[in-house]
Amino acid sequence: MKSIRNKTIDFPIEQANEYLKGVVDGKEATTIEPDSVVCGNAYEVVKKIKDKSIDLLIVDPPYNLDKAYHGNKFKKMGKGAYAEYTEGWIQAVKDKLKDNASIYVCCDWQSSILIGSVIDSHFYLRNRITWQREKGRGASKNWKNGLEDVFFATVGEDYTFNLNAVKQRKKVLAPYKDNGVPKDWCETEEGKYRNTCPSNFWDDISIPYWSMAENTAHPTQKPEKLIAKLILASSNKGDVVLDMFAGSGTTGVVCKKLGRKFITIEQNPLYCAWTEKRLEMAKDDPTIQGYEQGVFWERNSKPKSQRN
Repeated sequence: MKSIRNKTIDFPIEQANEYLKGVVDGKEATTIEPDSVVCGNAYEVVKKIKDKSIDLLIVDPPYNLDKAYHGNKFKKMGKGAYAEYTEGWIQAVKDKLKDNASIYVCCDWQSSILIGSVIDSHFYLRNRITWQREKGRGASKNWKNGLEDVFFATVGEDYTFNLNAVKQRKKVLAPYKDNGVPKDWCETEEGKYRNTCPSNFWDDISIPYWSMAENTAHPTQKPEKLIAKLILASSNKGDVVLDMFAGSGTTGVVCKKLGRKFITIEQNPLYCAWTEKRLEMAKDDPTIQGYEQGVFWERNSKPKSQRN
């Protein structure tokens, strides 16, 4: 029995029928429209998406590790084979992207070495974001891995980047005044803060855990706060966001909360059901942990409205 405080979404496939009713069968569908949770093979499903219709692509492919995903397994490949795997999903989706579309690809430190060069051969590689993943196993003969990467690329020179939408609110430790007026900071009920431009190192992300409503039993779930930064920076309200390897649906859920349209593709029907459950929850609770008042807050720092 779970603790009453444990909010993890972890129901079995036998209890998923209610939610699977809203999932699109990727094999049966002839076309894929926005605001769809699609169950099927990503390479086949993307063929049914209209060309030049995607504003933002977010890809969280299986990292090149042996990993079990509730009945499905990903087996580690050789470096050449994983590079070909990356080339394969890029070729499958490339024609679906608008000329001003942006792309974000999640990876770990090992796969990033291969993925980065493949992305660069197809798109304009803009940056590599590194985010601090505070969870992780220790290692007796190596440094504990506490980070992951996200590559940022664009189809062309013209692309969306909403700087003001992704600023981070940081506490001012040494407030400076010019003629008695705060310089580059403001004083609020929450304290003295400065809204800073985001860098490519993010140390404010919390991994979902058992008492958080967004948490699922998916083994590699990405935090809503992480995905929210990508969506707010590189899309506008009403834009269409595609996630080819959707897992438990974080991209679709965040899109719903932020007023974007989405297409999520996932081969595991159980994860699709969990996605539908989360989308249902988002109707009543559109909040995103660590994001409020139009800014992202530092980890373990939240406005009074979010305090218990």
